[in-house]
Amino acid sequence: MSTTNLSAQVNELNSLQTLAELFSWRVAQTPDVEAYRQFDEGSQQWMSYSWQQTHKKVQQFAQALAMLQPERGARVAILLPNGLHAVCMDQAAMQLACVPVPMHALDNPASIGYIVGDSDATLLIAATDQQWKDISETGIAMPALRQVVVLEKTIQDAQFTSPVPMLMLQDWLEKGAQTTLPAQAPTQDDLAALVYTSGTTGKPKGVMLTHLNVLSNVKAVVQRVAPVTSDVFLSFLPLSHTFERTAGYYLPVAAGACVAFSRSTKQLPEDLTIVKPTILISVPRIYERVYSVIQTKLATSKFAATLFNTAIAVGWRRFLRAQKNLSDGVFNATVDDIAWSILDPLVATKLKQQFGGRLRVAVSGGAALSTVISRCFLGLGIPIVQGYGMTETSPVVAFNSPDDNDPNTVGRTMAGVEVRIGENKELQVRGPNVMRGYWKRDEDTAKAFVDGWLRTGDQASVTDGRVRILGRVKEIIVTSTGEKIAPVDLELAILTDSSFEQAYAFGENSPFIGCAVVLSQRYWQELSTSLGLDPHDPKSLKDAAAVDVVVKRVRELTNSLPFYAQPKAAILSLEPWTIENTLITPTLKLKRNNLANHFADDIVRLYAPRH
Repeated sequence: MSTTNLSAQVNELNSLQTLAELFSWRVAQTPDVEAYRQFDEGSQQWMSYSWQQTHKKVQQFAQALAMLQPERGARVAILLPNGLHAVCMDQAAMQLACVPVPMHALDNPASIGYIVGDSDATLLIAATDQQWKDISETGIAMPALRQVVVLEKTIQDAQFTSPVPMLMLQDWLEKGAQTTLPAQAPTQDDLAALVYTSGTTGKPKGVMLTHLNVLSNVKAVVQRVAPVTSDVFLSFLPLSHTFERTAGYYLPVAAGACVAFSRSTKQLPEDLTIVKPTILISVPRIYERVYSVIQTKLATSKFAATLFNTAIAVGWRRFLRAQKNLSDGVFNATVDDIAWSILDPLVATKLKQQFGGRLRVAVSGGAALSTVISRCFLGLGIPIVQGYGMTETSPVVAFNSPDDNDPNTVGRTMAGVEVRIGENKELQVRGPNVMRGYWKRDEDTAKAFVDGWLRTGDQASVTDGRVRILGRVKEIIVTSTGEKIAPVDLELAILTDSSFEQAYAFGENSPFIGCAVVLSQRYWQELSTSLGLDPHDPKSLKDAAAVDVVVKRVRELTNSLPFYAQPKAAILSLEPWTIENTLITPTLKLKRNNLANHFADDIVRLYAPRH
């Protein structure tokens, strides 16, 4: 595409005011270009859909939705896995000036029921009738709900009588085929989504995001990432999360890029090699898992580990030079280039192939990425860029770009977004991307702002235009001795060791810091065998000798932190913390209150006076 044409497209994009306009504009721009790709279980093949084909499907969904004659601003609850159906329902709702309420497909029935009821949703679309049965049996009131649509029927009619009219998707679409679409387009001030926060503490709140909020963020990200029609995104983060909605869904619409939907998180490694994405939107946990697997393999060979670490060191210096952050002379650069010509095929290329071999941008957001892991991946040629945001800011506030990348920060603020540091080092945000407020929660909305600035709850510093996140204002642990510790820093330090799958630090108002850790099966097998313990006996996890070994290892990993921040006790576990058991959020953040309750008895025992 010529510079003139590109400039014209950017100008047109900037003139759009709603996400519905954005989609229509994209269809008109590149109707026959591949828009979406997903795996079809029936044929066991990847199916491709152009923008024009997607548009036709969206119209079918819009006609079916129009049968309900939804009022302007009516909420449409979407409980679907990432895929074409989720896109079509989202676009259809916005086309009729309705408000999508995206929900995580793996969330528990009580949480879904709460969101459907709290949002006063008119329609719910779910993957199976079993999901709807489980939701309806929670007994939660959903008085506004008038229609339920399901993709798949798994229950015999006699076993379940739906309290609300329920239709199979195909039947629903066929019934709406003759419906005339109303002239009911949204404006930039209408809601584009009601996104419920993951709820690391308490019940989730509905964040009201307007078309202006989201689209302003999309336009700003386009400037920073510059995606093109030949780019391929691999989507696996839930579309119920604003990070994926903006960066992994609406951004590709703006660019005309293709989105391939991963089959599942479990199949993600295989999908990466099949799809070969050029842009990946991810959370730190995915990179941590890859790093953990690498470390496990390296543990068996000292030579391989030395080669790997040498490649990182050389690659890291080359990265710093490319970012103009290292000036150590032509000779050193030449030596590293020669070394890299050997190390790249031996080490780096193998890692890059695990991600498909074509990545030009690998975005990490949603939580902090440890410097050890970012240095590893950047050194080996995986172009990770960290950003920062929250649901309430649609979500991107600051972002590194590939050619201006400081992994110790979350980058520079987006175009049109302002930040300032408030009381207690709190980062505060103002801009067109900031939410209207919380749904039906005026008091919470008022508390979220100070002088028109959104309070993020994160501590930060801003130097030379770059934002550095220091920790959570509310997640700072204050011990009974008055010491203050950021648990995230401690947890990230522990997770650099592949022996630990997950880590949770605690110690509020207590004499010392403790932690709960999920051990890898490999490490537990080795540890229990070395101590003569039965690895299958749950009591072995409480064995004093085993706990002592783990605590010693944890303290070694956290020795860069102040002495008082290093855990003096640990709770050992093998059971993963998942979305299903409500111990982590859909973006894999720890639900600290839930974890505190889950380990309550162990924590009490751990801090009990010793006689």
